[in-house]
Amino acid sequence: MPRVYLSPPDVGPEERRLLLAAFDSNWIAPLGPDVDAFERELAGRAGVAHAVALSSGTAALHLALLLAGVGPGDDVLVPSFTFIATAAAATYLGARPVFVDCAADSWNVDPDLVGEELDARAAAGRLPAAVVPVDLYGEPAAYDRLAEHCGRHGVPLVEDAAESLGSTYQGRPAGSFGTAGVLSFNGNKIITTSGGGALLTGSQNWAERARYLATQAREPLPHYEHTAIGFNYRLSNLLAALGRAQLAGLDGRIARRRSVDERYREALGGLPGVSFLPRTVGGTSNFWLTCVVLDPEVFGAERETVRLALEAADIESRPTWKPLHLQPVFAEHLFVGPGRCAAVFERGLCLPTGSGLAPADQERVIDVVCSLHRP
Repeated sequence: MPRVYLSPPDVGPEERRLLLAAFDSNWIAPLGPDVDAFERELAGRAGVAHAVALSSGTAALHLALLLAGVGPGDDVLVPSFTFIATAAAATYLGARPVFVDCAADSWNVDPDLVGEELDARAAAGRLPAAVVPVDLYGEPAAYDRLAEHCGRHGVPLVEDAAESLGSTYQGRPAGSFGTAGVLSFNGNKIITTSGGGALLTGSQNWAERARYLATQAREPLPHYEHTAIGFNYRLSNLLAALGRAQLAGLDGRIARRRSVDERYREALGGLPGVSFLPRTVGGTSNFWLTCVVLDPEVFGAERETVRLALEAADIESRPTWKPLHLQPVFAEHLFVGPGRCAAVFERGLCLPTGSGLAPADQERVIDVVCSLHRP
């Protein structure tokens, strides 16, 4: 039987057609009509005025924080329970990530802790330069409360929507909250350009500045002229063509991942000791990954035992994010909260949730998990 991957790319004839059309047009460089069209289509889907297609989601985070004014010696509030890129982008600018725990009813950053931390810092005269919530595994964060806290103190909010394209919160698309939003099109995301990302913003000035910085800060002159240091961050026209085909099929991918999630919940939700990633109240998910938490004393097996059993059956699964405040590279950084995210990490497991996952392969996953349950 073939290996079952966690979230592999899902491509087909339309991706091939657009990619070959871009190739045949000879628009190979990181400029071209497909880049322009992809940006327009992304902005339309995300409900923002501008999108800037970039080489990665990390590049988009870096530029968003730079445009927000983050610099050396600043603090930036980020969730502890996320991928390292969210915090790494702040360090590129010489800033210090301050890690905030997840909420009691969500795996996303706790808006109450963010508000308390901002209030305390305002009283001490040391507000952070930005707050960067993450829409974890496709579940949007509580942006009404986060925006209120940030707005009260005049702190920029940058939405890390790398995992949530197609999700919504209170009727608004993911990526449209805050001063800027960030998307990722890495190979395991719900749509992919192999590698790639985008910066979303309602500000024309931010979009223009991001494009300028992403193309080595080259001045509009016939020779190479530079008055600032920029970056080589633009997306190629070939990959933008791939992204356009992927974006056109986004709703179908969400529907298929929803079906996968529903089947997992139907098959595993009744087992004692099994719980699932909480759903955001007032939001809709793109169902990027289905995640479970296993209570070993009730379920009868440790998370790692289940993961290794799946691996033995040639099925890829992965622990949920290891909190950043527990990462050796951030050992000396401040952490705010009681440590809820560490408890999720110890017991959390991401199951295969690709939009191309065959029903028979999903049943293989379910059978392995069920076989380890010891009532």
